[in-house]
Amino acid sequence: MKDPQKVTVFPQSPDVDAPERHKEAFFQVLASIPAGKVTSYGKVAELAGMGRGARLVGRWLGQLPGGTRLPWHRVLNSQGKLSLPPESTSGAEQRRRLMAEGILVRNGRVNLRQHGWP
Repeated sequence: MKDPQKVTVFPQSPDVDAPERHKEAFFQVLASIPAGKVTSYGKVAELAGMGRGARLVGRWLGQLPGGTRLPWHRVLNSQGKLSLPPESTSGAEQRRRLMAEGILVRNGRVNLRQHGWP
């Protein structure tokens, strides 16, 4: 009997191998982060059923195509810090997008108590 307390974000499918299943789950979790909220690489990995796959989440975020509509800018490190260098084009874009959503970035950090998800 299934444990009713256990929720699977992305059900396992026998016809999809684990890496592809995780990547699809990663995309689903990323797309579900609401505007005005942020989360960590580790939380994305956890929700996607990837265990401790925070580094892999970071790698996949870095491989998103230019112009993607996925909210990559809402993923931060576990302390709420922006990982991209502030002087980089991507770092400046991340700050701009977060601030446009009403998220205050102070000293390269976001208040997770106020803006954290889930």
